[in-house]
Amino acid sequence: MLTWLAQFLVRYPELALFLVIAAGYWIGSFRIGAFSLGPVTGALFAGLAVGDFAHVPVSGMTKSFLFLLFLFGVGYSVGPQFMLAMKRDGLKPMLMAVVVSLTGLAAAIVAARVLRLDAGFAAGLMSGALSQSAAMGTATDAVNSLPVSEAQRALLVSHIAVADAVCYIFGYAGVITFCTIVVPALLKIDLKAEALKLEQTLGITRAKPGLASAWRKFEVRAYRLDDHAAIAGLSVAAAEARVPGQRVFIHRFRRGERILEAEPATVLAAGDIIALSAPRQTIVELIGPRGEEVEDRELLDIPVISADVFLINRELAGSSLQQASEQSWARGLYLRSLSRGDEALPIAAGVVLQRGDMLRIVGPESVVQNAAKSIGVIVAPSTSIDFVVLGLAIFFGGLVGVLLSFSIGGVTISLSTSVGTLLAGLLVGYLRTRLPYFGRIPDGAISLMTSLGLAAFVGLTGIHAGPVFLSAIRESGVGLLLGGMFVTLLPQIVGFCFGHFVLRMNPILMLGALTGAQTVTAAMAAIQERSGSSVVVLGYTPAYPISNILLTTWGSIMVVVFAG
Repeated sequence: MLTWLAQFLVRYPELALFLVIAAGYWIGSFRIGAFSLGPVTGALFAGLAVGDFAHVPVSGMTKSFLFLLFLFGVGYSVGPQFMLAMKRDGLKPMLMAVVVSLTGLAAAIVAARVLRLDAGFAAGLMSGALSQSAAMGTATDAVNSLPVSEAQRALLVSHIAVADAVCYIFGYAGVITFCTIVVPALLKIDLKAEALKLEQTLGITRAKPGLASAWRKFEVRAYRLDDHAAIAGLSVAAAEARVPGQRVFIHRFRRGERILEAEPATVLAAGDIIALSAPRQTIVELIGPRGEEVEDRELLDIPVISADVFLINRELAGSSLQQASEQSWARGLYLRSLSRGDEALPIAAGVVLQRGDMLRIVGPESVVQNAAKSIGVIVAPSTSIDFVVLGLAIFFGGLVGVLLSFSIGGVTISLSTSVGTLLAGLLVGYLRTRLPYFGRIPDGAISLMTSLGLAAFVGLTGIHAGPVFLSAIRESGVGLLLGGMFVTLLPQIVGFCFGHFVLRMNPILMLGALTGAQTVTAAMAAIQERSGSSVVVLGYTPAYPISNILLTTWGSIMVVVFAG
């Protein structure tokens, strides 16, 4: 039975790949605390197992196709953050990302030199220890361009996968442990207390929801104003201002048989029936506990819509949410969510908006449409992909990567098709902030390109390395594991010292930057869990795109350094 299965997988390698993907996602789903292998590393181990069981043929073109799709997707998704980073308030996390990434590269070169590793083992050591599986692809691309025999290239590519598998687990777990246990112990801080302090600085109040929670949930209700109503005789603007720091709006009112729009200068009178929106507890504060609620369907028939608005307005970028909420166009508007790239941001008065942010706003249709003009453009859900831009961007990006080369120490280095495609994705992603309808690719398609593309590529790399996995492990020995631990921890230690003693960063933002600088999203999630706050993401988001690009390109650099 096993012999038949092995022959079947060899005969139908495409089915073997789907088996590896499924097994990889299953393996990656298991968690131990905050740690999990994830689908990409799960696919690597599944591929190694299948490759050891059956010598499944691997198509080089298929691997390249999948990896280029992945790289373009990564560039496309982080392009707005990466290209605009220098104009943002995230300069300190960005500096952390550069320092940590460069330290990681230097540590990997030193460890590989001491262990006398070949180019494949050296690149895999770096990609696994720094938990950047994408570097396996750029390293593979660099290996395939080396002037050596085909058999030697195949062996080096196999060594990349082996070293990555050996070093990855600590590469992930080490960052989680360092950021959630070691750093708080060194600083003698309580993560929950520090997160609470930072939230208060930003304007988030947990005990009594203020701007943050008021923008997230509201109700539209109708009340009759009697002679004793506190807001009778006041203008609409004065009535709305009676509950400071809250989002409360009077949209329209019934006076006699007429329904009128509530302008800020309109004076309310006893007997009016008002339609207002606010959080439930705010309505009680404004109307009073004895306010008479009225079921007036005609008055409450206010067209309300929700829209995702892409921020491109230069004047609004750099403003805090508090400042944005005070604009005239924001009256009657509520913010449901705020995201930057793939990460949701906390909604608080002190959070600064940046170009490329996505705001989900809700309110009366006319208010939303008017506000969208002051923010940017409404991005409607789309199922279509601009394949013309996608195909041409990858083609010309790869072409530029091949043609553009430079010399270092007498060695000619080409950007390669992989780095060229990554840069093309960055450019197209950045152009979205200027031309939101240019090169539109739905989020679901980008997720498929980045998730499935990398998992399938790494799975194929594992299948290719499977036959030599055990012998390569015996060759590399325990030194590879120890070298990987050194490469994982040194950048974290240097980054911690740089962030704390040089940049003097807030501890929570520094931890977010440390996790983003080594692209370990699980570590950021672990800090969120231990601190009971999502505010750490403000340090993570500026650092992540910088390191994601740098660490990916380090794969090709490691090969060039050790190929001589």
